[in-house]
Amino acid sequence: MNGESQARDSLAAFGRSMFERGLSFGSAGNLSMRIDGGWLMTPTNVSLGRLDPARLSKLDDSGKHVGGDAPTKESLLHIAMYGARKSAGAVVHLHSTHSVAVSVLDGLDPDDALPPITAYYVMRVGKLKLLPYFPPGDPTLADAVGAVAARHSSVLLANHGPIVAGTSLEAAVNAIEELEETAKLYLLLQGHATRFLSKEQVATLVAKYPIP
Repeated sequence: MNGESQARDSLAAFGRSMFERGLSFGSAGNLSMRIDGGWLMTPTNVSLGRLDPARLSKLDDSGKHVGGDAPTKESLLHIAMYGARKSAGAVVHLHSTHSVAVSVLDGLDPDDALPPITAYYVMRVGKLKLLPYFPPGDPTLADAVGAVAARHSSVLLANHGPIVAGTSLEAAVNAIEELEETAKLYLLLQGHATRFLSKEQVATLVAKYPIP
């Protein structure tokens, strides 16, 4: 477990990196890390590009706000992911452009919203669960995420964006960036003949690189 000071610095650094590379904009998106006795989360209405480590929200293990600025209104989403995935050390939620674009397409498989275009998508994301639309901050959205998170480390929220859990903040960031790039590829390939990974190729990857 990282020390709290190191966790604060990591959240600010990764948030700034994603903002500067266009994966987040305005005050959209939120990050969290598990620490001893609870979690650190990004505050509400604060840009990921301008996070102050000292003002990050601190929640105890019951979800009570115990320090820093008020937490993201999506805090229940994060807590639901942690509750379902005991191995999760961090959670990242973005409104990244290509993932959101995919989330509004009609006819997606809700149990596997993106095809296995690359090996690294299979290794880092696996099967992407698509949930129907809920208003941001709606407690029933957190319930819906919690109901599927044990089987899916990455979940796509319709008309909203992806939420991803990882064993570390770096792992969660890498996974959500892989998801965003795969969404971009999927949109670029629309109307073209495609050759995705076969079921056998996917099965080999899953057996060798299971997602914790």
